[in-house]
Amino acid sequence: MDKLKRVLNGQDAEEQGGLSEIVDATSLSWGTRVKGFIACFALGVLCSVLGTCLLWVPKKGLVLFAVFYTLGNIASLGSTIFLMGPMRQLKRMFEPTRLIATVVMLLCLILTLCSAFWWHNKGLALIFCILQFFALAWYSISFIPFARDAVKKCFTVCLS
Repeated sequence: MDKLKRVLNGQDAEEQGGLSEIVDATSLSWGTRVKGFIACFALGVLCSVLGTCLLWVPKKGLVLFAVFYTLGNIASLGSTIFLMGPMRQLKRMFEPTRLIATVVMLLCLILTLCSAFWWHNKGLALIFCILQFFALAWYSISFIPFARDAVKKCFTVCLS
């Protein structure tokens, strides 16, 4: 147990793993970074849930949904910055294995806001929110080894 505490605190000099690199990358303590991650992620979930509740408001409901849902996804995505640091997060986002997923996700975030504010097209905003969900899910599973392959196999089995 003591060895685990030393590793988590970055005091174990003999093993330089991924966790110690993360600890060295920021000036915040591990506990502070975890609290920041939880707070930012919770704020993102709260915004997404609030957006879903605002969907039923007359006239402006869909626009409010699109805005809060997008802000929730941005906050949830940004929460990982607390764990990895901003530069490492950006580098990992644009690695070749998740480049397409990142670009599609960011494009859907931007197009959702554009359709809500500038184009005033509620149907398009809803479509982009749905695409946003799938793009963020595909991006998220790219961090889990072999998860994309498993999802692809599930869909090929279901469709055949």
